[in-house]
Amino acid sequence: MKTILIVDDIQSELDLMAKYLSTAGYNIILANGGKEAIGKAESNKPDAIVTDWMMPKMGGLDVCRKLKKNPATAEIPIIACTAKDREVDRMWALKQGVKAYVTKPCTKEELVSAVKEVIG
Repeated sequence: MKTILIVDDIQSELDLMAKYLSTAGYNIILANGGKEAIGKAESNKPDAIVTDWMMPKMGGLDVCRKLKKNPATAEIPIIACTAKDREVDRMWALKQGVKAYVTKPCTKEELVSAVKEVIG
């Protein structure tokens, strides 16, 4: 079973995404914010990471940059799940190494589809 690390600073968002992905058959690890996400990604080596883009202290872009610079985590696919819904935001995220981009509020189908797209 594949493992997904979900990163958000809002507990209700974490809970909802965890419900969507766990009912789709994935193991779930939760991180409340970017700093926690870095540590959990390094220690757990998830198959993919779903991260909010706008979080205090360390946002999803910073998480992406730090993980891509670390050889131990550089190959983990990252999915942005964010309220930023402009095409320029999506293109910027993809240029930073994000493999898929989902806008909030997302449906279960959208999120599961994005995860399947990046890890099969």
